[in-house]
Amino acid sequence: MKIDEKLIHYLEELSCISLGGEERVRICSDLENILAGMALLTNLDIHDLPSEASYSDFETALRKDELRPSFPREDILKNAPEANADAFVVPKAVE
Repeated sequence: MKIDEKLIHYLEELSCISLGGEERVRICSDLENILAGMALLTNLDIHDLPSEASYSDFETALRKDELRPSFPREDILKNAPEANADAFVVPKAVE
């Protein structure tokens, strides 16, 4: 994919930003480098990788969801500028 002025202008509109001349040149170069790096990944031969090379098994990466004691409610509410017996009191946000 060719990164050109038209695409940069389109990306500016999508992201609601306005880039200067030097920023446009730098962004254009950066995007071309990113796409070139991604193109290298398509050349990798991954067909003979063992199944344990997959990152789809996240069980070992996450902790078990277990109940643990929490801080006492009274101690937490002591730090609030305003609180009632059960919760923080905050200004009304919705009419």
